[in-house]
Amino acid sequence: MTYPVNHPKQTTIEIDTAPSAGTISPHIYGHFAEHLGRCIYEGFWVGEDSPIPNTHGIRNDVLEALRKIKIPVLRWPGGCFADEYHWLDGVGPVQTRKPMINSHWGGVIESNRFGTHEFLLLCELLGCEPYIAGNVGSGTVQEMQAWIEYITHGGESPMGNLRRQNGREAPWRLKYFGVGNENWGCGGNMRPEYYADVYRRFQTYVRNYGGNSIYKIACGSHDGNLPWTEVLMREAGRYMQGLSLHYYTITHSWAHKGSATQFDEAEWFATLTKAAHMDKIISDHAAIMDNYDPGKRVGLIVDEWGTWYDVEPGTNPGFLYQQNSLRDALVAGITLNIFNQHCDRVHMANLAQTINVLQSIALTDGPSMVLTPTYHTFDLYQAHQGATLLRANIVEAAVYSLGAQHTAQVSVSASKAAGGSVHVTLCNLDSRDMASVSLVLGGQGAIARAHGRVLSASTMNAHNTFEHASAVQPVALDSVVTHHSQATLQLPPMSVAAVTLDL
Repeated sequence: MTYPVNHPKQTTIEIDTAPSAGTISPHIYGHFAEHLGRCIYEGFWVGEDSPIPNTHGIRNDVLEALRKIKIPVLRWPGGCFADEYHWLDGVGPVQTRKPMINSHWGGVIESNRFGTHEFLLLCELLGCEPYIAGNVGSGTVQEMQAWIEYITHGGESPMGNLRRQNGREAPWRLKYFGVGNENWGCGGNMRPEYYADVYRRFQTYVRNYGGNSIYKIACGSHDGNLPWTEVLMREAGRYMQGLSLHYYTITHSWAHKGSATQFDEAEWFATLTKAAHMDKIISDHAAIMDNYDPGKRVGLIVDEWGTWYDVEPGTNPGFLYQQNSLRDALVAGITLNIFNQHCDRVHMANLAQTINVLQSIALTDGPSMVLTPTYHTFDLYQAHQGATLLRANIVEAAVYSLGAQHTAQVSVSASKAAGGSVHVTLCNLDSRDMASVSLVLGGQGAIARAHGRVLSASTMNAHNTFEHASAVQPVALDSVVTHHSQATLQLPPMSVAAVTLDL
C-alpha cells in the first residue's frame, strides 16, 4: 500500500483574522471512558498493588499522556453501561462492593472496584471536568437524585454523610451530567415523546447544591435521526443546557465494518468521506435546534464519535478492541476541523474511547503503553482549545478523486490565540498527491514567523505497535515559506498538519 507521490495540487485558503466567528470550546477536545473491554481496567486502572507505576491505582503513563494533550473533559461510566450502572454498588470499602454482569460488553463480571471516588480522583489528577452519565434506562429518579447529593452536597445530608463515611470530606464540583444515554436504543428503546417526558421528570431532581451548577444534558439523536431532535427540542428544550448526538464513522455496514489495518484505497476514500459527513449531520440537527433556540443557549454535545471497525482477530468481540492507523488520524483531524467550524453550537465532543476501545488514543499491554496516530492528531490540534475561531475560506480547492468519486483534497480550520498567533490545522486526504497550500491572511500585516508539524507515513495503514511504538509520529514541517501576509507549504499525501503563524 505504498503509493508514488505525484505533483502537488493547489489549494488557496483565505483566513479572515478579524474576530467574529466565536470561541472554540476546549470541551470539543473531550474523551470518553466506558466500562467496556479494557478501557477502565488495564487501561486507566491497575490498582494500588500493581507493579505498573500508578497513583492511587491509576496508571502514571496514561496520566502523563493525557495531561500532555490537555484533556478538558472525560465522560463516564458509559455508554450503554450507564443505563445498567447503579452507583451505590461502586462506593464504600472494596470488599463490600457488589459485582454485576456487564451484559452489554462481553458478559464479564464488573467488580465495581472503579467507582465514583476513583473516577473523580482521575479527573482531579488530570485537571479535567468530569462528565457523568446517569442511569435512566434501569434506574430511578431517587437513585439519580441521591448520586448528585452524594457528589456535590457539602452540608449535613444523608448522602453527604455517606460520602464522608467513605473517605471524602469535601464535596466535588460536578458541571456536566447526562440524563440517560441512547435511550432510543440500549437505554430503553424509548420513543422520543416518551423520553422527553422522562427527561423532564428526571432532570427536575438533578439539584444544584452549595453553589455547584450542573449543565444538564439530554439524550439526543444519532446519525440523521432528525425527528428525535425535533421532539426533544419542542417538548424539553427549555429544561436542558445540552443535547447529545452520536455518529460513528463506519466504512461498510454495522454487520461488516472492515479491518482497522487491512484495507485498500477504496476503503480509505469511503472512510474519510463518511467522516466528512459529520458536517451535514451537525448542520441538519443544528438547523432544528435553531428553530427552537435561536440564541444557541443549548449546546450540541457530540459525546460519542469516531471510527468503528471489526475487532482485532482473536480478541473478545464484546471488548471492541481495534488497532489505530494513519487513516484514523485523518478521521480525527477532519472531524475536529468540522467541530471547530460549528463552535457556535457544538459545546462538547467526546471521542470514543480513550484507551483500548474503538478509536483509542492509547493502547496498553501489561506495563507497556503505545500512543496511536489519533493521539498525535489531538496533540497537533490542542492550540485550538479556547481560541477564537477564524473564518477559513477555501477559494481555490483541489480535488481528490477515486474513479467517479470526488471530495476536497484539503480540510482546514483556523483560530487565533489570546497572544495573537494564528493556528491552522490541515488534512491532506489524498493518498497519492501532495497538496500545495497557500494561506492568505486578510486584515493583517506581515507574518513574522511560521512553523509547524506534520503527521504522515508512506503507507495508509501505518500504525504504532508495542514493538514499533514510533512508526507514526509528528515531525517538523519544513516546507512553510512566508511572504508578507501569505504562507505557502507542501503537505505530503495522507497527512495531518498544524501550522502556527506568529504575527
